[in-house]
Amino acid sequence: MNVKETKEFAINIRKETIKCIGHLGVGHIGGALSIVDVLAVLYSGVMNIDPADPKKDDRDMLVCSKGHAGPAVYSTLALKGYFPMEMLNTLNQPGTRLPSHCDMNRTPGIDMTTGSLGQGSSSAMGIACANRLKGYNNYTYLILGDGEIEEGQVWEAALFAAAKKLDHVIAFVDYNKCQIDDYVENLCALGDVAAKFEKFGWYAQNVEDGNDVEQIAAAIEKAKAQSGSGKPSVIVLNTVKGKGYSKIEGSLGSHNMPVTDEMVTEALAELDEQLKAL
Repeated sequence: MNVKETKEFAINIRKETIKCIGHLGVGHIGGALSIVDVLAVLYSGVMNIDPADPKKDDRDMLVCSKGHAGPAVYSTLALKGYFPMEMLNTLNQPGTRLPSHCDMNRTPGIDMTTGSLGQGSSSAMGIACANRLKGYNNYTYLILGDGEIEEGQVWEAALFAAAKKLDHVIAFVDYNKCQIDDYVENLCALGDVAAKFEKFGWYAQNVEDGNDVEQIAAAIEKAKAQSGSGKPSVIVLNTVKGKGYSKIEGSLGSHNMPVTDEMVTEALAELDEQLKAL
């Protein structure tokens, strides 16, 4: 992985995400921006993918279970050439191929329809089982929200993954510590997330800065080294909600918020400065 190029990619994903949500005027900007860096790493060479053949059988697959963060995934896919950049301005518009939540039947490059929180975890395990039955050596990547893992279905899926020895599953918890109503700690404290997954039979890692592409890439390498162990992997990313736009970083209000033209202009200027600083 080229670190500078991956950081540039992450900034460009943020720019396109802010622009498309701003064009709509409202959206889940906070949770979309917090997962950008893991997307940048995955789509910078970690994943076995081909934008010219988005349905190739042995591709690595991504399930963004926190499907309301779809705009960040869409921006990543557009920048990789899965579909024209102009499509981003159709986000959540009538007749769009880019609905508010990820939809595999509408968007090239989306591997699983998500948005009903918790269900993406079960879908990812089913995908991993099916790919193994087909004899593929590919990986299934899963992105979960921290509020989302308060749901029991996630832990049923975690138990299943360990029982079926799905060691080609790598999950990420976007631990930005905010959810729609309050801070996670105040609503249903999660405790030590990595330790919980370990108790369920997973290989678990904590990434101190979950928005640092080098730390993310190193954790993925360690997770992939578990191939053959029979253990699925989880990487807990300590992220910042709204990362990249200082005005909303860490803000509960950024979960789903109006995004004005003035905010877009301000955010893009800030991101341009981050690009210059690389």
